[in-house]
Amino acid sequence: PEKGGIETIEDLLKVDPKAIIVVVSALGQEALVLEAAKKGAKDFIQKPFKTEQIVEVMERILKIKGKK
Repeated sequence: PEKGGIETIEDLLKVDPKAIIVVVSALGQEALVLEAAKKGAKDFIQKPFKTEQIVEVMERILKIKGKK
């Protein structure tokens, strides 16, 4: 990739400040996850993941959108 995850989050939020960003990352990248949350990521999925985890995250996101 040309950009890292944190830079991509920043760029996405410049284009759409209301974007809801979910980070997908591997085990052992806790520092990245914390930095992503500080930059505006709303949720996190750890690889490897199961379909149920994606569904749970999407349900949380829909609740966030419903409250706005």
